[in-house]
Amino acid sequence: MADDEKTQDKRKDRVGLGGRKRHGIAAKLRGYFLAGLLTVAPIGLTMWLFWVLLKFVDARITPLIPQNYNPNTYLHAIVPFEVPGVGLIVLIVALIIIGALTRVLLGRTLVRISENLVNRMPVVRSVYGATKQIVESVLKSQSDAFRQVVLFEYPRRGSWAIGFVTGQTKGEVQSLTDDDVVNVFLPTTPNPTSGYLLFLPRRELIALSMSVEEGIKMIISGGIVTPQDRRPLEEQKIKRIAAADGDKPTIAPGAALAAIPDVDTPQPNAPDPEKTAVEGD
Repeated sequence: MADDEKTQDKRKDRVGLGGRKRHGIAAKLRGYFLAGLLTVAPIGLTMWLFWVLLKFVDARITPLIPQNYNPNTYLHAIVPFEVPGVGLIVLIVALIIIGALTRVLLGRTLVRISENLVNRMPVVRSVYGATKQIVESVLKSQSDAFRQVVLFEYPRRGSWAIGFVTGQTKGEVQSLTDDDVVNVFLPTTPNPTSGYLLFLPRRELIALSMSVEEGIKMIISGGIVTPQDRRPLEEQKIKRIAAADGDKPTIAPGAALAAIPDVDTPQPNAPDPEKTAVEGD
């Protein structure tokens, strides 16, 4: 019996999709090719994107540098071509100087005067205000933007999507509903910079253990790159979502609320997620 099972396993290894046998040499060459492609593609794509960014910045910053202060003017005697990256270095130095000036009184005064001038322009002030608010919300260290990856039903029952919690819903949207609503950004694949802003009840969200970076990689790859489940084995055995059955709710009341901490204030006494598993009806 053991020999028969081993023989069947070997036959399964040799048979591919459709019941056709795989050729040994062709399968190995194909495997080597895919392995090499997976190794070279990320490095090559990263280098290509960096080169495109470098050329883009150089093409716009280098012409603004006076010829007497342009390093390429003096490097032409050594190398017959322009050294790439001069514009990027100048941009970085300029941003450092501007950041240092804004720390002192003179810099803050100039920034305040500039903002007052911009705020007097009807169309420009709206664009500047929105852009400044977005940049400050994303870059400041105490920001709540993209702090948690969550799973929720979208666009129908039994169909699931992952998104990112961007904050606690406030203002008119929250005051119009009795639910505890959370702002969730639903990105598109493979471009995560575009997407939808959803206001979802906290009880309908399931917090995932993956990091925000892992969630973004999963979205960009279309699910090809899937992070491993790093939860304890005991927690992995607990089913927190029931099987889809028409319009019947699949998440038990309170399961998601216990899993996701409050966006504004921590909840140290939140119940254990293991105790909020979805029980079969």
